[in-house]
Amino acid sequence: MIAVTTDPYSGLQTIELSHPWGHGVPSYPGQDDVKMYRSVKFAQHGVMAHRINTVLHTGTHMNAPLHMIQKAADLASIPVERFFGNGIVLHLPKKSYQVITAKDLDEAGSGVQQGDIVVINSGWHHKYSDAIEYFGESPGLSKDAAEWLVKKDCKLVAVDMPQVDHPLATSLGLHRGGPTMNRLAHAYEQATGLDPKKEHPDWNIAHKVLLAAGIPTIEQVGGDVDILSGKRATFAATPWKFQYGDACPVRFMAMIDPSGNCRIDSGK
Repeated sequence: MIAVTTDPYSGLQTIELSHPWGHGVPSYPGQDDVKMYRSVKFAQHGVMAHRINTVLHTGTHMNAPLHMIQKAADLASIPVERFFGNGIVLHLPKKSYQVITAKDLDEAGSGVQQGDIVVINSGWHHKYSDAIEYFGESPGLSKDAAEWLVKKDCKLVAVDMPQVDHPLATSLGLHRGGPTMNRLAHAYEQATGLDPKKEHPDWNIAHKVLLAAGIPTIEQVGGDVDILSGKRATFAATPWKFQYGDACPVRFMAMIDPSGNCRIDSGK
């Protein structure tokens, strides 16, 4: 597969930042799988059409503020300018159970500008699979990391992890209706020597901080994000105009112009 596509007219290069989506993609523990079937088939009708049954928080997907903040903006209400703009991919490699903090962002985020789209590449997208490790041991943002991003007035925040928060700060652990991964808290204690209740006392706190500030989020970034680690680019996301929608699968991409000559058409 070609990692970078170059437009022969403008020289503009595009980079895929999404995982493939479809039947049986990795889904959160406790949630149903994506189910797809061909209700109309070529052999029978000369045309193909699928039916799907899905949880919307699967694969590379966008969360609207309404996802966690009552009466906040749904997908249809998010201003379209938040889906397109300049920003940066921050290289923040993390291992199992680690946390991305404001200190990490201070050290890696000197190139972040006010109003940027910020994409966090922890390296976790390489583990994308139906696996205990991918969902249960992933890194996540701390509360102060989310507050750091809010202070930067980010248009959009995207992460290559299964969720914005550390899994022990979600219902995968001991919060709310959890644990939906029964082994997780004990495995965390054994691996780190830390108390999950003490280290992660608040439920989805980083995600709530971002969404309360009106910043939509994209989880499970993938594709060729490594190409752009530490670099600036122009990003575009294409969510559904979904009234009352809390989330949906999204195609996420980046664009760069090595020559610096490309300009947006005037529309005339």
